[in-house]
Amino acid sequence: MRKPVIAIDGYSSTGKSSISKIIAQRLGLVHMDTGALYRGITYFAIKNCSDADGAIDLDLLFSKLNEIKLRFKEVETELVLFLNDSDISKEIRSNEVSSHVSLIACQKEVRDFLMETQRSIASNGGVIMDGRDIGTVVLPDADYKFFLTASIEERTKRRFLELQGMGMGSNEDEVRQNLITRDKIDSTREVAPLKQAHDAILIDNSKLTKQETIALILSYIKEF
Repeated sequence: MRKPVIAIDGYSSTGKSSISKIIAQRLGLVHMDTGALYRGITYFAIKNCSDADGAIDLDLLFSKLNEIKLRFKEVETELVLFLNDSDISKEIRSNEVSSHVSLIACQKEVRDFLMETQRSIASNGGVIMDGRDIGTVVLPDADYKFFLTASIEERTKRRFLELQGMGMGSNEDEVRQNLITRDKIDSTREVAPLKQAHDAILIDNSKLTKQETIALILSYIKEF
């Protein structure tokens, strides 16, 4: 029997990636963190397509997309993102990448570059993919669609603790403003904006633990 394709969309710091990863392990699916892919391209752009003031030259980035090779490799049971054979799993979570990723993710050239990869992975089933436009654009025919949201206060706390855990200096006001800015950019961009698919199940996990959120999602998925 063909295993299902599951799409999980939602706002930043709602736990999409970590929740999807655990569900994939529970159900024997492949997990694809699409947000990490966009962060990988953003990291490449910062390092290779920025001017002296730190502004990203988008035209230069587009001309260099063919130089980018992103892939996930299993390292000690974890899927780690590599850019041209270098582990960038920690670098892509920095504030610098976070402050630029929405700009990169709204570019049609970048989204088209990644679209084929994402759909190819999902074509045979057995995939859980998280992002912002998976259920609406990338995998509109997914077997299950979920949309995660949470209060800005709760998301700020989660993101701040995540950065602290990685040893990255930050403050809560900066994190909160970054999330608000990203929410606005992601929700209003012309290309594949962040929004709930009409047939997606809405889950507000402001007051739910990660395990409670996982249990709720699994309760909607039929055995296979």
